[in-house]
Amino acid sequence: MRLMLCFVALMIGVPATAAVPVTGKWVTPEKDSVISIAPCGGKLCGRIDRILKHKPGAPAVDENNPNPSLRSRPILGMAILTGFADAGKKWAGSIYDPRAGKTYRSELFKLANGNLQVKGCVGIFCQTMIWTPAS
Repeated sequence: MRLMLCFVALMIGVPATAAVPVTGKWVTPEKDSVISIAPCGGKLCGRIDRILKHKPGAPAVDENNPNPSLRSRPILGMAILTGFADAGKKWAGSIYDPRAGKTYRSELFKLANGNLQVKGCVGIFCQTMIWTPAS
């Protein structure tokens, strides 16, 4: 009985593992845009807040979207991170790549150095990017 009480006391004193907050503004690895991550509807979303380098001839709209009705929406302000929820030590949701017009399963993880690890996956294959805090 005494052992059981010690175990219960220990479990109550141990906080659940939660993901480190990732809200804020982040610069993509190409340094071409700033993504703003903030709460939206009880989860986290990330929108294109600023375009830092506009490539000549690059579309200002979502022309590669598989849904024809969305191809005229502006890239600026577009949500590319959606539905991110705390999944323990990371955030899990979806990331949209407007260059490819594809959505991927995604994870966000804040690194000890303050950068953000952004992972996009198709099945078991994943690609990781490192975003840096915007100043």
